[in-house]
Amino acid sequence: MRFSIASAILGLPLLAAADVPEYQAQFENYLGQAQSFLGKITDKIPQPNKHDPVAAAEAKAGSLNLDILTLDNWKDTLYGPVKPGSTTPEEWWVLITGGNKTCFGHCGRIEAAFNETAAKWAATPDAPHTALLNCENQPVLCNAWSAPVGAIWIFEVLPEPAPVDIWTKRFNMTTVTSDDIVALREEGFKSSAKLHDGFFHPFNGPLAKYGLSTPVGWILWAFNLLPSWAFMILVSIFSRTMMSNRMNQQMDGNRGGRRPPAAGQAAPRR
Repeated sequence: MRFSIASAILGLPLLAAADVPEYQAQFENYLGQAQSFLGKITDKIPQPNKHDPVAAAEAKAGSLNLDILTLDNWKDTLYGPVKPGSTTPEEWWVLITGGNKTCFGHCGRIEAAFNETAAKWAATPDAPHTALLNCENQPVLCNAWSAPVGAIWIFEVLPEPAPVDIWTKRFNMTTVTSDDIVALREEGFKSSAKLHDGFFHPFNGPLAKYGLSTPVGWILWAFNLLPSWAFMILVSIFSRTMMSNRMNQQMDGNRGGRRPPAAGQAAPRR
């Protein structure tokens, strides 16, 4: 007799406890099938926290002096150069970039322009710090920040628990050059960039204050994995459940007969 994989998984404790040779052989057979099945599923799930530490170290130690932000290091990285008690914020310029899936292959030009700018600033005293956030490799962090690709986020970081101001600026990704980015800083970015004061602000927003930014990022990432038809099925099931509960409540009310009169109201005559 053949059993399904689901049946095998449910029966694993019983098979493991049984001290019968044929049951043990059957257990090992089903265990191998389950591991193979789960391995195939795992391989198809995208990695939400990709990081190449060697490439990141080379970008930091090389001519760019560029940090790579990840879900695990972004906060420590941004607070790294901040001195205790300092009243002058440390300025960070972070490019939000991506790959073919998140940027549809259009981020190459702005990323090259930003890298060129980072190389210029690395050799310039009092220049801002630079970092890169790749939404292809860090989708959870990008969702937690609600950060669109092709934008530069400018952080003004003071020692904790002081608020952190963030200014955002989008560029034309088909024409942007390093000179455009340098000019933005020289001419004063606050006159053309937008102050970020939204719900998803990674420091000052309500989600960040209550420690919900990362969980929300995971939830949004998981929803993005669902195909549109699966999402519509979930919506349909939810709406049908709500309608069914409402109909059941109405039927229960009808079975109960008339409601008793309110206080101060005369009962109906028979």
